[in-house]
Amino acid sequence: MQQFDLDPAVMSRHSPEAISLTLDAAEILDPAAKSDPHWVGEGGILFSGDCMRYLPLIRSGVIDTVFADPPFNLGKRYGKHTNDTLADDKYLAWCKTWLRECVRTLKPGGSLFLYNLPRWNIPLGAFLMEEGLTFRHWIAIEMKSCLPIEGRLYPAHYGLLYFSKGKPTTFRKIRTPILTCRHCGGEIRDYGGHRHAMHPMGVNLMDVWGDIPPVRHAKFKSTKRPANALSTKLLDRVVEMSTTPGQIILDPFGGSGTTFAVARDKGRRWVGIELDFADVIVERLVTDVITPHANTDHVEEADVGSHRRPDRLRRSGRSHPPTRPDRGL
Repeated sequence: MQQFDLDPAVMSRHSPEAISLTLDAAEILDPAAKSDPHWVGEGGILFSGDCMRYLPLIRSGVIDTVFADPPFNLGKRYGKHTNDTLADDKYLAWCKTWLRECVRTLKPGGSLFLYNLPRWNIPLGAFLMEEGLTFRHWIAIEMKSCLPIEGRLYPAHYGLLYFSKGKPTTFRKIRTPILTCRHCGGEIRDYGGHRHAMHPMGVNLMDVWGDIPPVRHAKFKSTKRPANALSTKLLDRVVEMSTTPGQIILDPFGGSGTTFAVARDKGRRWVGIELDFADVIVERLVTDVITPHANTDHVEEADVGSHRRPDRLRRSGRSHPPTRPDRGL
């Protein structure tokens, strides 16, 4: 296991609660498992190697949320150990193998998020339902980053599948700010004349996310890993929506380490696996050289099991919200 010293500058930018979080391997790994983590720190454990070498070592029912962003099988060049040119049937079979392991590691009520192309999410979503998970949402992540394709609609989103293992133990409501014009500052919508009835912290998060920025500038990604990286804003929502501080997040395709950086900053513990760029992830975590994207989401503290009524309903004495065209916002 490699040793890395934590940059004092990192310590000064994170809360004591986040820095003091620890994850003991004995808490998640099978007692008989022989494993050598690549790195332990910042509230998590990082393994370097094939995910199918390490996923079977994780005990069943110990993970609160799984987030998986596998290679999309588009023939991209990642690292020397990654093959992104499998035949379609082999790619799907491979995905089903590690997804089955991820489902096994989830606690009852845990959540699983799968980020992939729509063409792969259709069969893989069906597979997850066959495995007994409950479908919750297909979240469209708007991403206009490719050239038009002859004879097809312009592809403008990736799919983020959201499943849970039964009724979710944790589901925290997220609100996004009222949209305004970046030129004049005025609000873009009038919400059918019901703007006055809107929640002061914004609208309920929808299942189309058009505000996730691409990761292009060097300050948001490591120059040592040429492949695409995910915005911290996307992982902010996944982590805040499905977990509470201290819970454990598993990412079997660590990539640039976005999941682990967000988990650390939000006081969650994590387990990561990365085939080619484990050292790049560790450098990100111990030096904090990568800047997170701005995020103005508001997270409400009540979880899925809460039966508390909103403050304005308690004040009014009503037992349910009034019926109006903007319900759900």
